[in-house]
Amino acid sequence: MIVKNLKILSQNVRKNSLIVNTLLETQNQFNIIFIQEPPWSEICKIPSSSIHDGEPLIGTNHHPNWISFARIPSERSDSPRVIIYINIRLLSLCFLLCKDIINHRDIILISFFNNNICYYIMNVYSDSFHSALKYLKDTEVNIDNVLLMTGNFNIRDSLWDSSFPFHSSISDDLITIVDSFNLALSTPINPCPTRYSDTIGEANSVIDLMFLRYGSPKLNHHSILPESRLSSDHAPLSINIPIYKEVICTSKLLIPPKSD
Repeated sequence: MIVKNLKILSQNVRKNSLIVNTLLETQNQFNIIFIQEPPWSEICKIPSSSIHDGEPLIGTNHHPNWISFARIPSERSDSPRVIIYINIRLLSLCFLLCKDIINHRDIILISFFNNNICYYIMNVYSDSFHSALKYLKDTEVNIDNVLLMTGNFNIRDSLWDSSFPFHSSISDDLITIVDSFNLALSTPINPCPTRYSDTIGEANSVIDLMFLRYGSPKLNHHSILPESRLSSDHAPLSINIPIYKEVICTSKLLIPPKSD
């Protein structure tokens, strides 16, 4: 199979298991699904020598058509707030969780190989304390060939939200980080809010962002899909990234008739 592009969907689901199940069941046309704030809960009890009723097994949504990549939590309070689902159609690209490079509950870095070159994609959830951005700023991570970084950054700024008149110093840190990865802010083809407020008097906002490789032909070509946001207050982001899988040419080995 030759993969010509990666079709990617990204959404903050606010720990809603129903939304994740629906995405995995109905969005098989996508190759990769980025989830921020995924649900983590007790799946079942497993036998334990120290707990009479069994030790709780904590997990999240799974589906036979998707392979999930997430940091394994050491305890319930350490549950990851980002997860990436890879469609099983893409297993030949050898996706790998790069916890040796970035090990944080709010950041997931995935590598894959294309034409013998290693590429990376990154999913980020930045909370109100901007923990993920502080980690990336304080940790000197040198990564080449990052194709995409996307997620929920929880930063309102006039740089990407025309309805918001102010600039945030946190945005400067974010731009410095994306510059270090040779990425650039992508402007959607249909600018609109990515988070819808349920609070009276509170405005909708743009806090879900996408950064693509600098010079990418798809820069400023991603879409916001408010009609698909289900019961989440965050709209999904969608993008197609061109990619070409390595083609291995083979030929048959024949023994000529009557040869020695």
